[in-house]
Formats: sequence, C-alpha cells, structure tokens
Amino acid sequence: MSRPTRYRSAAAGLVLFLAACGQVNVPRNTGLYLLIDTSGTYNRQVTKAEQIILVALARLQPSDSIAVARIDTGSFTEKNIIAKATFDDRPSTASQQKRAFASRVEKFIDQSTPAPFTDITGGLLQAIEFLNEKHPGHKEILIFSDMKEDLAKGYVRDIPLDFKGFDVVALNVSKLRADNFDPREYLTRLDAWRTKVEKGGGHWRVINDLDRLDGLL
Repeated sequence: MSRPTRYRSAAAGLVLFLAACGQVNVPRNTGLYLLIDTSGTYNRQVTKAEQIILVALARLQPSDSIAVARIDTGSFTEKNIIAKATFDDRPSTASQQKRAFASRVEKFIDQSTPAPFTDITGGLLQAIEFLNEKHPGHKEILIFSDMKEDLAKGYVRDIPLDFKGFDVVALNVSKLRADNFDPREYLTRLDAWRTKVEKGGGHWRVINDLDRLDGLL
C-alpha cells in the first residue's frame, strides 16, 4: 500500500472513530413538559389531562425528565410548575417518584380554578427553558389547550421562540363557540401556532383523539 493510500485509510478510520465517539456521547433520554390550560371554560377539560400524564408516566424511562405546568394569566414563572421530576436509574425509586408525581397532579386537578387570561407563549418560554436546562436527547412539549391566547394588559409576548430540536404537540384543541359559527377561526388559530413553531425550527402536531396517543414519546 502506498503512503498516500495509507494516509487516506488512516484518515477515514479516524473520521469513523470520532463519529462513533460522538454517537456514544449523544444523550438518549427524554424531556417532557406538559402545559395545561386553566383559563375560562377550558378549565372544565383539565380532568382529561390526567389521562395524558398517566400515559406519559408509564412510558418514561430512568433518567427521563417530566414537568407539568398550568397556563394562566402569566405563565412564564416557576410557580406555574405543578410537578417536576427526573427519574432515578433504580426502578423501585423511579416507581416511587412516578406515584408521588401522579399524586401531586391529581391534587392540582381536584383543586383547579379558572384563570381569567391565557398566556400560552409564556408557558412555552418556561417549557423551553426547563427542557434546555435538562439537556435531554429528545425534547417534547405537550399543550393541553384550545390554543386561544388571551393576554392581560401589559403582557408582551410578540417574540420569536427557539424550538430547534423540539416536538410541540397540541392536544384536545376544543372548538370555541365562535369557531362553530366560522370554522376558519379555528383553522387560522392552529395554522398561526404551527407557523410559529416551525419558524422557530420545531416540529408541530395536533392530536385531538385522546384514545390515539401512540405517537407520543
């Protein structure tokens, strides 16, 4: 084998070795953040969110992270987080964590009261910040809402969001009374959120049939 050929072979081997090392270091855990809309009449829907959370808890593995937060008047704050956890590598400890998590969520749902406004963008900002701090291999944000944002006076949310590496899934997007009169309002609302997520580099989906959650996680 000539010297140039040996150099090319060695270089190719080094590239493959570095690529393999890079794959080993890529995290394979999941980070999940679920936002629950508690505004107005949608607050009556929050009991359905518990079904989603129980499905998620069953599917999450050791080292995975999860947080559940409410969407209310001002959602970009730590106090909106109802429960959060990163599951232990030990199955018995992880099971205890999951039971405690489910208990906190159940208590919240039992005591949930309607909020006067809906700060969806603030909730998404909080979700992005939380998951980026966890550095999971897969980042997923679930939004349980009618996706109608209604901000209190003084709240500014006209900002770009960085969704690179995120899957964003809108769940149970119920139709408002106005949507029944003009379905274009419903379609326009969903299209606006899809555009916002995709413009930020993320992937957008809508799942309204809560009996078909196989695509989650």
